[in-house]
Amino acid sequence: MSSPTFTTKKRLVFMLLAVSVVVFGLMMRLGYIQIVRGQGLKDEALEQWAKDIPIGPKRGAIYDRNGKELAVSISSYQVDCIPADVNEPERSAEIISTILDLDKEDVLSDLTKRQSIVKIKRWISDEEADELREADLDGIVIVPDNKRYYPYGNFASYILGFTDYDNKGLYGVERTYDKYLTGTPGRLIKNTDSLGRQLPGDVERLVEPESGLNAVLTIDETIQHIAEKAALEAQVKNKAKRTAVIIMEPKTGNVLAMSTKPDFDPNNPREPVTEEQKQEWAQLSQEQLIKEWNSIWRPYTISDNYEPGSTFKIITAAAGLEEGVVTKDSTFHCDGYVRQVKSPKPIKCWRYYNPHGTQTFVEGAENSCNEVFVEVGLRLGKDKMYEYVREFGFGDKTGIDLTSEAYGLVIRPEYIKEVNLATMSFGQGIAVTPIQLVTAMSAVANGGELMEPRIVKELRDQNGELVHEFKPEVKKRVISKETSDTMMEILRSVVDNGTGGNAYTAGYRVGGKTGTAQKVVDGRYASGKYIASFAAIAPTDDPEIAVLVIIDEPSTGVYYGGLIAAPVAGEVVKETLDYLDVELKYTAEELEEELKKKVIVPDVTGKDLNEAAEMLAGQGFKYTTQESGAKGSLIIVDQFPKANTEVNKGSKIELYTQDKVEVEDTIIVPNLKGQSPEKVIETLNEMNLRFKFNGNGLVMDQVPKPGTEVKFNSLIEVEFQKRDW
Repeated sequence: MSSPTFTTKKRLVFMLLAVSVVVFGLMMRLGYIQIVRGQGLKDEALEQWAKDIPIGPKRGAIYDRNGKELAVSISSYQVDCIPADVNEPERSAEIISTILDLDKEDVLSDLTKRQSIVKIKRWISDEEADELREADLDGIVIVPDNKRYYPYGNFASYILGFTDYDNKGLYGVERTYDKYLTGTPGRLIKNTDSLGRQLPGDVERLVEPESGLNAVLTIDETIQHIAEKAALEAQVKNKAKRTAVIIMEPKTGNVLAMSTKPDFDPNNPREPVTEEQKQEWAQLSQEQLIKEWNSIWRPYTISDNYEPGSTFKIITAAAGLEEGVVTKDSTFHCDGYVRQVKSPKPIKCWRYYNPHGTQTFVEGAENSCNEVFVEVGLRLGKDKMYEYVREFGFGDKTGIDLTSEAYGLVIRPEYIKEVNLATMSFGQGIAVTPIQLVTAMSAVANGGELMEPRIVKELRDQNGELVHEFKPEVKKRVISKETSDTMMEILRSVVDNGTGGNAYTAGYRVGGKTGTAQKVVDGRYASGKYIASFAAIAPTDDPEIAVLVIIDEPSTGVYYGGLIAAPVAGEVVKETLDYLDVELKYTAEELEEELKKKVIVPDVTGKDLNEAAEMLAGQGFKYTTQESGAKGSLIIVDQFPKANTEVNKGSKIELYTQDKVEVEDTIIVPNLKGQSPEKVIETLNEMNLRFKFNGNGLVMDQVPKPGTEVKFNSLIEVEFQKRDW
């Protein structure tokens, strides 16, 4: 055997080195894959095997300031499909379409799609979910879901807003606090093969969703009801295009109520609320319908500008008193026309046909005399007037936590001519939003501090624990305490002795200002179109509420704010302060008159409607009832005010009726333990039982006990697990 040649040795060494380099490279690569990228590749492999089915979180509830639920999330279910796991699509489609009341062909199309996951239907009932589980269909997954529900329908809809199909906030508090309310989604995890089929023996894993935070509003549900009722009655009575009522707490800037009519139901925001609206919408094209939806969802009280008219004289008066250009005893003369200002069209006092003559400043405010306020504006000058207008917040957003807030329209000083200054002083030539005006009124009432309007008070978790508190915020001081006190005296005098007399409420020391403004349409004053308003503050010696009532385009022929808006404001003030238990302070004359008016409400429950109507009419009462049918067949099951309540003579009693046959039936009390408030409401309403709630959370106890036989419309007292807030 011959020895290897030098050339052969060189080749062997080269091959050894080459193989060594390759082996070393492979070792390095293997080490990199196993050590450096090992965990990442493992995670990626698991992701390829794992199939995630998202589970929506429970959206946080929205409460009024006393813990009453205004928006809740109802537990429901969602049906998803994993097409790769479906073995008998035809049979499955037949069963699913029957249970869920869906079109079979649509379901079959979903079951055979080349997708990893297909959503079949959201928000199915417990019964439907149970039937599907019993059917035990391959590839069909039932996961927990939540549906947004507003227990009071169209109540406070412009405040609450609503959510879309995916529970994302679109308007109102639902949108502005969406990131807090939403929560964190969960997941249902399965291991699948490359075709998306679940691996044999795989154990499903559930990552629980994290519920969103609960928002507690400054709104008081009872006061909101007062505002809603007043706005609706004013709209119907005056055949108005729109009405609005805002109630604010001057000391804090808290919005206690804010209502606009017409409105919408956030449960079905695209459905008409009234029969008249239903007929109108039926004639619209899809494009027109979308435009109408956007219009009806627009929050008028914060998004629309309007000329405030004489309610703006509150600002002019406060500025004049603060700057010392006028005092309560300053004298003015009204001859019907403003002669200090040259104008293409004469500027008149509203009572030009019967001038007010010589009067003090207080009397000028009582008379709402334009000439007086023009003179105050001229004495202030355009720069000072503009300064105070901006200081009171006009021309800026107030900062309220709702969407689409407008700035208003204020002319800059360099463009303000003498005629502009004159008209601005009595509320023309300036555009404001209702929320701006009620905020400015509150500053006049609370000692001179401009507050930031507050709609959300705090955020709490699902256990009721405080997460964040939004405290009242003072933006600036705009007038002195002395000027504020003087303004309260003047505004009370306007109600006691002047044009605001229809807002007078004995014992509650109401102050206020009327407003009547011709509407501006397409840049011009529209003939025959007016906005009537009234701004009220009460009690003037210690203001608890500021109220703004707006009646847009009344069409009954009467449009003066003092005639149609002031009575609404007076009633709102009375009902709200009654509810807040504010002390009545009667003068001797008022007390004597009030004692003559008081009567005791009779008890008419259990009587048929005919008998009840005769009894009430005989004692000077009026009544209302929502039921229709023969009077003799209807029984009174409840009334408001309750029997033995002391009210004014001639008051209206609300009667709640039911068919006599139904009343005679007995009902077995259901077991409510462990149920949520919304579920209890649904159950008891369906069974025609009344209820009284104590506490919040889930039901711990009830009286009468489950299984008890009770009469129709009986009261069920429900005790919930306490929340410490």
